[in-house]
Amino acid sequence: MIARLTAFFALIALPVFADVPVKEVTSPGGLKAWLVEAQEIPFVALELRFKGGATLDPSGKEGAVTLMTGLLEEGTGDLDSQGFAAARDDLAASFSFNPSREIVGVSARFLTDNQDKAIDLLRRALVEPSFPAEAVERVRMQILSNLTAEERDPGAVAAKLFNEITFEGHVYARPSEGTHDSVKALTVEDLKAAHKAALTRENVIIAATGDITAEALGVLLDKLLSGLPEKGGALPGPAEVHLSGQVVTEEFPGPQAVILFGQEGIKIDDPDFFPAFIASEILGGGRFGTRLMTEVREKRGLTYGIGAGFSSLDQAELLTGQVQTANATVKDTIEVIRAEWARLPDISEDELEATKRYLTGSYPLRWDGNANIARALVGLQLQGWPIDYPSKRNGYIEAVTLAQVQAAAKAHFRAKDLSFIIVGRPVGLEQE
Repeated sequence: MIARLTAFFALIALPVFADVPVKEVTSPGGLKAWLVEAQEIPFVALELRFKGGATLDPSGKEGAVTLMTGLLEEGTGDLDSQGFAAARDDLAASFSFNPSREIVGVSARFLTDNQDKAIDLLRRALVEPSFPAEAVERVRMQILSNLTAEERDPGAVAAKLFNEITFEGHVYARPSEGTHDSVKALTVEDLKAAHKAALTRENVIIAATGDITAEALGVLLDKLLSGLPEKGGALPGPAEVHLSGQVVTEEFPGPQAVILFGQEGIKIDDPDFFPAFIASEILGGGRFGTRLMTEVREKRGLTYGIGAGFSSLDQAELLTGQVQTANATVKDTIEVIRAEWARLPDISEDELEATKRYLTGSYPLRWDGNANIARALVGLQLQGWPIDYPSKRNGYIEAVTLAQVQAAAKAHFRAKDLSFIIVGRPVGLEQE
């Protein structure tokens, strides 16, 4: 019942998002957050993103931030993992802690009536984790089990190889969960150091939606985060993208191959960003009617699905895609992808207008509940968008002309730089 109640409040829709003002909140202690007030329901969704994530792991201690994050709800003070879970459930609250390459994400959902108790419990998890020995070993074994499973997953093998090649010499090349050796060697002192480095007030990004005022949110945030250090580990510097048209294969048993492909992307502050974004949707939006789906799946039956698009890291920009196909058709699939990359600038007015309608029409669907809004707002901050972006975004799309999208496709989709990482047993393919 508690879980159903929390999910119900998380999905209640707000008005059309363009009509909902986003407020920038500054707490008495100086913390900043984006807030959408929705006082129709007694529920708050809170999203925190601590920048740095696994990139803050010291060399030889890869996996420390991942293991530390997995232990935040496993014990604090006099509460063990079961006690913490019982206290959370008694409040009809929901907390999740998710590590990744660049962030430690924290999501909280709680009822307004239980707000103070829920925030106090979350504060204890974030500020005072106890790292009990039994829990450390249990979560360590879960991570080691995940690493073993990834060795048998061609998609995970391909992603690891793609990162190693793309970001050679940078911390982005390292596996976020660590290696078997590094995870086995981590000590409680390593976890305490990871906690101090990764969870800091300086590097936290915050968004909230629901039944809370700006003033109340400021007080809540200071209460929640005042026990964390102001500064932590140094964030990494710029990453060079080492994708220049190479084709790399790694043998893996099975009837099909996983193909990751990509090149360097484009920054969001580039004048060509929106024209290039529309071009990427025309090429590889991952839905029927886009060029790659039409040519690779519908016309030739080489795969069940294919997509490509821009992605942004804090220190690098990528344009990447993924497809899975039979080993015997890898070469044909790559040839079609390259051909579509090369002919992308030949965009018609009809293609442009249809894609604009899709992008603008589907955008409001992302804002269908206060939990989704909080996630979207914190993501926009991480990407560097201004606070008025949600209300202006469709206007940016509508303003793009055919000449602009054709020019951006020609300038930023470079078939000569398009690289392919193949995990499988491709037939008749030579490495380049």
